[in-house]
Amino acid sequence: MSTTDETVKLPPVPGGPAPHAPVAASRSASLEARDISAWFGDHKVLDRVSLSMPAQRVTALIGPSGCGKSTFLRILNRMHELIGTASLAGQVLLDGEDIYDRGRRITQARREIGMVFQKPNPFPAMSIYDNVLAGLKMNGVRAGRNERDDLVEECLTKAGLWREVADRLRQPGGALSGGQQQRLCIARSLAVRPRVLLMDEPCSALDPTSTRRIEQTIGELSDEVTIVIVTHNMQQAARVSHSCAFFLAEQGTPGVIVEHGPTDAMFNSPTDERTSDYVNGRFG
Repeated sequence: MSTTDETVKLPPVPGGPAPHAPVAASRSASLEARDISAWFGDHKVLDRVSLSMPAQRVTALIGPSGCGKSTFLRILNRMHELIGTASLAGQVLLDGEDIYDRGRRITQARREIGMVFQKPNPFPAMSIYDNVLAGLKMNGVRAGRNERDDLVEECLTKAGLWREVADRLRQPGGALSGGQQQRLCIARSLAVRPRVLLMDEPCSALDPTSTRRIEQTIGELSDEVTIVIVTHNMQQAARVSHSCAFFLAEQGTPGVIVEHGPTDAMFNSPTDERTSDYVNGRFG
């Protein structure tokens, strides 16, 4: 059998089984941060942050700009350490196993914990089809043509993009609109079968229609993959999340979590007055 025809058995895409595969149990995982502190050089940006993010749930990170939410998100899949001056303390547990253990490969952590960024970042000259499959190539996963075709269709469907691009899969991903590019990035993340999907303000630059479609995608995926989203849109946090964590950095101090809990309680009966002021738009 030639290399191009060699196939591997891929687990189901979060959100549903592969078109020709039996239904499989969820592969989502719980994520827990324990006493996370973070620095850029001598500047401390997070101070002993702990948070449990349950499997098959959407956790929203809210709070004013500059309080460490995006830094915390990047720590959750070991992207923080890509910055030369960055350092951290604490643990990040994926189903109870610390992703920062010395024996754990960084590539494995980033495969199991995917990331969708604020600004869509498809490979602009690469086709829509190849964009979806890019993560497989980076991880050394080979699959036959039929399996690749099925995977591309399924991931684009789950990202709410298939109907819009099915007849132009060989066109460049960079030719899509901003909202379509963001959904393409979600499809690309799903193709490597993440157990957790991190989203850093994925709708901040999108129109209301694209935002609504991505929110629908988040809702559809949450049964199968754990989602953690940073958002400054309080209405969005209320719509898409099961729980919220309110970050705050006051008077030049490092960011901390003031309060966290079920989304309904955080918005309607918070225990801290600062949380109430923020979710009701009195500051931030």
